[in-house]
Amino acid sequence: MNQSISADPQVDERAVHWDPYNTKYFANPYPVFRRLREEAPIYRNDEFDFYALSRYADCVSILENRDDFISSKGGVLEVMKTETPIPSGMLIFEDPPYHTIHRKLFSRIFSPKRVRALEPQIREFCAKALDPLVGGNEIDFIEHLGSEMPMRVIGMLLGIPDEHLKPLQRIVDDNMRTEPGKPQEKPGHGMTGEAYTDFIDSRIANPSDDLMSDLIRAEYEAPDGEIRRLTRAELMTMVALIFGAGNETTNRLIGWSGKLLSEYPDQRRAICEDMSLIPDAIEEILRYESPGLYIGRTTVRDVEFHGVTVPAGNPVLALVGSANRDEEKFSDGEVFNIRRARHPHLTFGIGFHNCLGNVLARIEGRIALEEVLKRFPEWEVDLGRARMSSTATVRGWETLPAYV
Repeated sequence: MNQSISADPQVDERAVHWDPYNTKYFANPYPVFRRLREEAPIYRNDEFDFYALSRYADCVSILENRDDFISSKGGVLEVMKTETPIPSGMLIFEDPPYHTIHRKLFSRIFSPKRVRALEPQIREFCAKALDPLVGGNEIDFIEHLGSEMPMRVIGMLLGIPDEHLKPLQRIVDDNMRTEPGKPQEKPGHGMTGEAYTDFIDSRIANPSDDLMSDLIRAEYEAPDGEIRRLTRAELMTMVALIFGAGNETTNRLIGWSGKLLSEYPDQRRAICEDMSLIPDAIEEILRYESPGLYIGRTTVRDVEFHGVTVPAGNPVLALVGSANRDEEKFSDGEVFNIRRARHPHLTFGIGFHNCLGNVLARIEGRIALEEVLKRFPEWEVDLGRARMSSTATVRGWETLPAYV
C-alpha cells in the first residue's frame, strides 16, 4: 500500500510515517519500523521524495541487485537527492567496473590477516584509555573509549601522527553533523579528502610501512587494460573514507554495547562468567542497534514491490535497522538476546558492497568489551546525562556516562 504523510506525525497516528530527520524516530525508530513492515513494506515519503523497504528479504533483494539498483548516485539520501558528484575512490558509492577494481585493490591491502595482527595494539589503546579510570566511580563509553581507541587504531594503520588525530576527527564529526530535524546542508562535504593532502604528499615523498603508503604503491589493471596507480585525488578520497568509517562504526558499537549491557545486567553477568560469549554478544548488539539505519540505492529502471511500482531514477532506502528486527528472519526480533541463533544481519550490508571494515569493527568491539569487563564488571548508564549524536546518517551516542 502506498502511504502518504502529514507534516506533523502527531496529526494522524493512523497513517504510518517515517523520515530519517525526525528526532522522535531517531531516538527510537523501532515502533514505526514494525508498523512499516506490517502495514507499508514499500513506503513512499512524498515530503523528501524517496521509497523505503523495511523487510529483511526486500532489503537483501535490492542490496544484492546491482543491475536494477545502483550505488553511484550515493547511499545517503541528501547526496542522492542533490546529485552530489561522487569522487573516484569513494568505493562505497561506486558501481562496476571501478567499484570492482577499487574494492579488489583495497581488499588486497586491508586484508583480514593484517587486521587480526592489530590485536596487541588495540588492547594497548584500550588499556591506555581505561586504566586511568580504575578506582573511580564513572566511565563515559564515548569520551573515554569510543572516541579514543578506534581513532588511534585507524590513525596507526594509515600512518597519521597522533597530534593530528583529534583535529581530523572533529572534521569528520562536523561533516556529519546536522541540525535536528533537517537534512545536511552540505551533503558529501569532505568526500574529496582535502584534510589529508599533507599526509599523502608526505607519504608520496617518503613511503613508509603503513596503509597509506601501500595505497600509494598499489597497482591495478584499468578497464582499458593499462596498469595504473591511484591518482592523488583518488588517494585523498580513499583515505578520507577509511579514516571516517574507521572512527564512526566502532565508536557507535562501543556506545550501544555500554547502553544495552547496562539495561540487561543478567546478560552482562553471563558474559563476565563466560567471556567466550563476547563474539555472539557483539553480533547481537550490531543486529539490535545498527549504527546505520539505512543504505540507499537508486533505481535504473521501473521496479515493483508488493504491487507498487518504483519509477526509474528514484532513491530507495533499505531500512537495515528494521530488517535486522524482522521476525520473519529473526525469531523474537525485538528481543535482545546474546544467546540467539546466529543469522546474518545487515548492519554491514551484504554481498559485493558489504563493509570492508567489518572485520576490524568486530575485533575492536570484542576487545573493547573484554577490556571494559576486566576492569568494570558492573555499570549503570546515566541516561539523564547521555546525549545522542546530532546526525541523520549514523545513529549513536555523543556522550554516554555510566556509574561503575
